[in-house]
Amino acid sequence: MASTKTTTKSTTKAKTTKSAEVKTKKTTKKLPEIKVIKKKKIVFLGSEAAPFIATGGLADVLGSLPKALAKNKDLDVSVILPLYSSINQEFRAKFKFLTDFKVSVGWRLQYAGVFYYEYQGVKFYFIDNEYYFKREGNIYGFYDDGERFAYFSRAALDTLSRLDIYPDVLHCNDWQTAAAIIYLKGMYYGDEKFNKIKTVFTIHNIEYQGKFDMFTFGDLFGFSDTLREKVEFDGMVNLMKGAIEMSDIVSTVSPTYAEEIKTPFFAHGLDGIINRNAQKVYGILNGIDVDYYNPKTDKYLFANYTDKDLSGKAVCKAELQKMLNLPVRGDVPIIAIISRLVSHKGLDIVKAAIEDLLTQDVQVVILGKGEIGYENYFTHLSHCYGGKCVTVIAFNQDLSRKIYSGADIFLMPSKMEPCGLSQMIASRYGTVPVVRETGGLNDSIKAYTGVKGNGFTFHDYNAHDMLYVINEAIRTFKDKEKWLDVQNRAMTTDFSWKVQAGEYEKLYNK
Repeated sequence: MASTKTTTKSTTKAKTTKSAEVKTKKTTKKLPEIKVIKKKKIVFLGSEAAPFIATGGLADVLGSLPKALAKNKDLDVSVILPLYSSINQEFRAKFKFLTDFKVSVGWRLQYAGVFYYEYQGVKFYFIDNEYYFKREGNIYGFYDDGERFAYFSRAALDTLSRLDIYPDVLHCNDWQTAAAIIYLKGMYYGDEKFNKIKTVFTIHNIEYQGKFDMFTFGDLFGFSDTLREKVEFDGMVNLMKGAIEMSDIVSTVSPTYAEEIKTPFFAHGLDGIINRNAQKVYGILNGIDVDYYNPKTDKYLFANYTDKDLSGKAVCKAELQKMLNLPVRGDVPIIAIISRLVSHKGLDIVKAAIEDLLTQDVQVVILGKGEIGYENYFTHLSHCYGGKCVTVIAFNQDLSRKIYSGADIFLMPSKMEPCGLSQMIASRYGTVPVVRETGGLNDSIKAYTGVKGNGFTFHDYNAHDMLYVINEAIRTFKDKEKWLDVQNRAMTTDFSWKVQAGEYEKLYNK
């Protein structure tokens, strides 16, 4: 009996244990794993970015490319800029102070303050130092530009460590931030967090290389002797050369320009360096901010319009003619030039052909500033051809938009043009480009054949070829059906950053 009782107890205990196991299994059901996606950090360094401070195409790129990238929620995008005194006070009032510290510039110790502002999904950091950046007038062209941007490059790297925002990719632009790559790869490599940062260096214009006397090598830049081979070129410090040699990837602002700078004519002495690093050189065409440059919503225009309804463009043309004291005629083509008035923009061949052009039934509008010889010539021309030619010596955003929208043909015959944005903006406003096949002009504008193409192009750099193609555009203008076709093709060409931002993402993923 005792044995029976024991067995019964044992059985009961076993059942209880089994039941408990089942119960435990039910209550400890495995929860699905929650994946934490680590965002890839991209930090841009640049000397200007729209809308905060802008003098040229670099500002447009740094104002729009980061914004396009930030639409990808897997990316954390930041931009570091100098805090110039000329930045609009409306923006400055919104900036938040974060920290301050001292920065080594050669043997000097300089103050750096860091301000922060988030704009259109992008984190902007501004480096404050009034000695370097509280200057009247332009943001470049000072005797100590080398020191100013050496300071900025060091301050930007120190900001990364101070704020613990070490990026996966540091994307530097032109010579003003080239030193940041040299410092990072040559002097900050001992820090494991800096050592992991990959670098992209974008050449917006290879003509401006950041060249300084060799005595600045240690005294001003504070470079170590191990960097001499990387940065010395033709007996001078060459910051762009150093960045090309030391960056992980070099990009340029159009595929054609990436090939052109491998040749002496375009490379301004650096063709050997480019060819030695050819395996890491890529060309990606710039885009434009199509929300900012939008004829449907642009507040600068006399009237708004779209590619589906061009009636507003006719209003823009008539009002522009009134504004500039030109005869108000819809049947005469307005040919526009909006440019810096310098030789490499093709102004020498324009000068050679423009009086032949003005013998025809056309109107010509020129807006820009530059070399005094061109300013004087085109001003004199407008006096000689009153009622047919108007020259305005200025940089004027309001007037430029009114010209983009009111003109019919946009002339851009550059000798060299790394990318060019004006031809894209003109296209967006239905003003058909006439361009030379170089750099980004070659990649963005294709010759109109009646079946395809979004503009008119010529290859050889001479006035006769340019004039021949302008006349082709004028003949097409007189054929209203063909003109509406090419105009529509220009307006509907996708110049947004959508595709190009994806190309930059591919580079970052390398």
